Amino acid sequence: MRDVGLFSRGKSKDQPIDDAVDGDGQMGDATDGGDLDDQDASDAATPTSRPFDRSEIEDDSDYLNLGAIWLRGSPGMELRLEVNEQEQQITGVTAVIGDSAVQLQAFAAPRTEGVWIDIRNEIAASIVDSGGTAEVVTGEFGEELLTRMPQAGPDGRTVFMPARFVGIDGPRWFLRAVVSGRAAIEPEAAEAVHDVIRTTVIDRGGDAMPPRELLPLRLPEVPADEAAQAAEAPSEPESPQLADLNPFERGPEITEVR
Repeated sequence: MRDVGLFSRGKSKDQPIDDAVDGDGQMGDATDGGDLDDQDASDAATPTSRPFDRSEIEDDSDYLNLGAIWLRGSPGMELRLEVNEQEQQITGVTAVIGDSAVQLQAFAAPRTEGVWIDIRNEIAASIVDSGGTAEVVTGEFGEELLTRMPQAGPDGRTVFMPARFVGIDGPRWFLRAVVSGRAAIEPEAAEAVHDVIRTTVIDRGGDAMPPRELLPLRLPEVPADEAAQAAEAPSEPESPQLADLNPFERGPEITEVR
C-alpha cells in the first residue's frame, strides 16, 4: 500500500503526525473485546452533525470530486490518497492538518439499517485482541471508539498509538473516519479535523452493491487546458494540481482494522 500526495494548502511539517504514548498513557480503560451492544444509552446517542449526502448539495464548485468522497479544501490541509498498487485501486483518502490527520473511507450500506454498531464491535475486539485498548465514547458524530493500538517503537519497545474511530451511517452508505495525531487526544486540535468530516460529501451512486463494499474513489479530473499546457511545456514548472500528483510519497501510517 502506498500513498500519493494530492495537494497541499500551506506548509506541511516534517515531524510525524502520530504521537506515541507508553503503556501508562491516559487514554481510557480497555474493554474486554466483547459485544458493546449492551450500552443501550450510548447507542441511542444522536450525532450533532454529520457529512452530507450528494442529494443535499446544490453548489459543488468548492469541492474536490474524488468519486464517492468529495472534500472541501481548507488552509494548511495536505491531501493524500491511499493506493493499493497490486489491485490499482484507491482505497482511502487522508487529510493532514498540522500534527493531525483523518483517514476517510466510504462503504455501501443497507437501505434500512446502519452498520456502525457491528463494525465498531469488530474493531474494538480486534484491537483488544492485539494488546491495545478500546473505549466507547460519545462525540460530535455520535458513538465512537477511543483506542490505543500497540506498535513497535524505534527502540523496539511497544508503544501505543492513539486513534479515534468515527462511524457515520448515511442513506445507503457508511463513512468511517480514523482520527490520528494530536486530534485523537486534544479537543483543540480536533476542531479542524472535525470540520473536514462534517463538510465531506458522500456520492453513493445508484449501483447495487453488497453492504460494506468499498465505494469507488478516483483521481480528480485535471482541466483539459492545464493538461495541454503541461504537455506543451514540460520544462516549465508544473501547475500545483499536476505537480502534487507525482511522484508517489508515503503518507501517514494509519492502521486499518476490519
